[in-house]
Amino acid sequence: MPQPTRGRPRAFDRDRAILDAARLFWRRGYSGTSTRDLTAALGLSTSSLYAAFGSKAGLFEEAVRTYAERYREIYRQAVAEKDLRTVIDRILIDSVHEFTRPSDVHPGCLLSSAAMTDSTSTLDTSAHYAELHGWNERALHARIERAARDGELVAEADATALTGVIQSVVHGLSVRANLGTPPEDLLTTAHLAHELICRHLTSPTP
Repeated sequence: MPQPTRGRPRAFDRDRAILDAARLFWRRGYSGTSTRDLTAALGLSTSSLYAAFGSKAGLFEEAVRTYAERYREIYRQAVAEKDLRTVIDRILIDSVHEFTRPSDVHPGCLLSSAAMTDSTSTLDTSAHYAELHGWNERALHARIERAARDGELVAEADATALTGVIQSVVHGLSVRANLGTPPEDLLTTAHLAHELICRHLTSPTP
């Protein structure tokens, strides 16, 4: 009688493993996610997980770097726009789109996740995340200062304060996205914020 053959083991999909791990980390934090949780979610043995990522910390760091870099790209593209109104619009609207991407391809918003409020000070991730925020803020501040030199800001506008307002709106949108606010409501908020912020800009030249 022929012996039944074993099914082929599931191929290891690194991108999918990082996505599934990120979902756990974002929801439970680093400390609240055990290695057992990760192996169950990823369908890997402990030895396979360590072989692929080195450690739980290594997997966490790779997940943060993978998804955090998407925020940097939003700012990188936005500050290249020719006028400040478009810069601000792209940062706010593109951030909403990033925060609300479909769950089958995105783990949720990292900016206000449990992972970033957890005690991860011993991990390089915290330094990377702080550097990312600093880069975004510096890029935006430099672009606003350039706009001021080009006469795009009203005389009393303060580049540092304006940068802080935009960053605060982005973070607020992130929190609301994680709380389940519908994308259309977030976009309405972003459009209103854009309108209010742009009152500190001069009227565009016809």
